[in-house]
Amino acid sequence: MLKQVAEGVLVHESECIQSNAVAVEGDAGVLLVDPGITRAEMSTLAADLRDRGRPVVAGFATHPHWDHVLWHPTLGDAPRYGTADCAASVRDLLATPDWEADVAEGLPPEFADDIPMEMLGLITGVPAGASLIPWDGTDVRIIEHRAHSEGHAALLVEQPRVLIAGDMLSDVLVPMLDMAAENPIDDYLAALMMLDRVVGDVDVVVPGHGSVGGGDHLRERIERDRAYVLALRDGRTPSDPRIGPAAQPGWEWVSDVHDWQLQALARRSEH
Repeated sequence: MLKQVAEGVLVHESECIQSNAVAVEGDAGVLLVDPGITRAEMSTLAADLRDRGRPVVAGFATHPHWDHVLWHPTLGDAPRYGTADCAASVRDLLATPDWEADVAEGLPPEFADDIPMEMLGLITGVPAGASLIPWDGTDVRIIEHRAHSEGHAALLVEQPRVLIAGDMLSDVLVPMLDMAAENPIDDYLAALMMLDRVVGDVDVVVPGHGSVGGGDHLRERIERDRAYVLALRDGRTPSDPRIGPAAQPGWEWVSDVHDWQLQALARRSEH
């Protein structure tokens, strides 16, 4: 079910890892960001938009991970955008033999059979350095960085002041670093500094996974993510409610993600 979080901005929360699809209303229809996750959910999302008389006129993937580059025939054939690096990353994936099997290994088993792979990753890259999404609607600013993955972008809907954060600023997930990057810690801290600069322009923040927050939560979420990343950098144990016994029910596995990141960083430092 779509929930309005700001004037002209609607969010659909998936049962699968609390993923958020965001619809931004424009003159001719909606810009749909990171739709997902299951076939049934996307069909329902498409039906809800049709009932509102709001066809999908453009899509955007915040980054190239499988759960952010999904699509379904009921959503139509609108152009689907991402950053140039996002589009290139997905093209490389789709050119790999047996890519479906590789992606399937990372799917949540309880949802795997209902996740549509047929239209995964059909992304058109916006020109490198482009600052706005090309669509007939309110200005949506692209804030590109490499905190979580190559080609990652947050989106700032300038009116009505909504930040679509991609896989950052979650209340349930700790920052997940891009271990394929040369400097994952520095990349994440740099991205948080970029988000610092738009705090005064935001009234609502929508993470890729987790709860929608108000503008007053944005600074808190940035500082919490920064504290976690700095603890990883300095070899300290983070004091973070998203891991350990304070984790929300059903999200205890985030501690395993944290442990894996510690091990991966330790291996990097050895080399």
